[in-house]
Amino acid sequence: MSPDPATEKPSPGVTDAGMPVRGYRVAPGGTLVGEVGVPGDKSISHRAIMLGALADGATEVTGFLEGADSLATLAAFRNMGVQIVGPEAGRVHIQGVGRDGLTAPNGPLDVGNAGTAMRLLCGLLAGQPFESTLVGDASLSRRPMRRVTDPLAQMGAAIDTTPAGTAPLRIHPVDRLHGIDYAMPVASAQVKSCLLLAGLYADGETCVTEPAVTRDHTERMLATFSCPVQRDGARVCLRGGSRLTAAPVAVPADISSAAFFLVGASIAAGADLILPAVGVNPTRIGVLNILRAMGADIEIANRRDCGAEPVADLRVRSARLSGIEIPRDQVPLAIDEFPALFIAAACAEGETLLTGAEELRVKESDRIAVMAAGLVALGVDAEVLPDGIRIRGVGNGRLTGGTVHSHGDHRIAMAFAIAALRAAEPVVVQDSANVDTSFPGFAALAAGAGLDIEETAAVAAETAQ
Repeated sequence: MSPDPATEKPSPGVTDAGMPVRGYRVAPGGTLVGEVGVPGDKSISHRAIMLGALADGATEVTGFLEGADSLATLAAFRNMGVQIVGPEAGRVHIQGVGRDGLTAPNGPLDVGNAGTAMRLLCGLLAGQPFESTLVGDASLSRRPMRRVTDPLAQMGAAIDTTPAGTAPLRIHPVDRLHGIDYAMPVASAQVKSCLLLAGLYADGETCVTEPAVTRDHTERMLATFSCPVQRDGARVCLRGGSRLTAAPVAVPADISSAAFFLVGASIAAGADLILPAVGVNPTRIGVLNILRAMGADIEIANRRDCGAEPVADLRVRSARLSGIEIPRDQVPLAIDEFPALFIAAACAEGETLLTGAEELRVKESDRIAVMAAGLVALGVDAEVLPDGIRIRGVGNGRLTGGTVHSHGDHRIAMAFAIAALRAAEPVVVQDSANVDTSFPGFAALAAGAGLDIEETAAVAAETAQ
């Protein structure tokens, strides 16, 4: 069955403005060997800047991700009067201004493609005594924001969106916010974190109940900054008025970035790869659980703590993968890693079925439709479902190779680059510029491990021969 049509895309090889786009041309085959140190965790990097800015005292951050998304967060706080030195080799010095020390920005805060930044800042800014506006790029400006603005309105916030409930978000000052007890209809760490940050400025207690476990970086970091957070099962609560005390933050390697190499080494013959100091927070290890259930050979060694976060060294070797029905309880634990996991499914023996993943349709792209279209272009049988996808893997066979369009989605571009390890012909990936939002230097790092990848200034529409 053909995939559902994806969102409207520009002509191949050009941007909306008619300019050439960056892309990848990846030669077929090869393997991955050695050691790859992936960049710092994007989610934790965002939160380190936010909480360090609101803290009393100076915060030193190491391992900060110098990608476009987290740099946009850093720039936003500089624009609100926070003195920040760096980043330099992952080190950032933040001179906190305290909970009430932010100043009005001199214009809209542009967070680019960073959905985490927009949603978390929306909560943080809802309690400020000044007006602010959050804007983003074309992709972010299509993503749903009522999931944060509606509960914030229940807290007394005054936020204007477009009629479609999207950015720009204009946030007006209000006399006060009040705490609420909110049951999230959809599992989302961004919504939970948004409301907790707003709760810092609210009267009383703000509580959020999750329908399923989501990443808990905000709660861990609030505790690191001496702000008490109470958890009772699926319910997490924070009392307003708390102050934050500066503390060092060590950012582990991002498991979402490691996922591409975990999959690549699993599907490539003769692969043997070590990924050091990767974050293995229990709310983020769905990719490990799913790959192991498919038969992946992944060793988790040298477990230790990196500040408030657990890390480990991962060793992955090539393995024969089998299709599975992905357990629904693993979906929120792997929500950002599914583009890579779909490549694993495409190379597995038998069928992989994912359901309960509607959230993938409102990411940087409709990741269900766009990934399915790309898989079909590489000769894989992929069927779009309303809340997921069915993929019939090639088993011992190979992908055909061909041209795919990432729709400007960083994780889709990297996923299809890795797919070339099991392709019979070159894989051409159109529109890879947004890879810099989460994984600057991806192509060079992958090439160093053995992927025959070339970055191009423009990519032709037809399949490379």
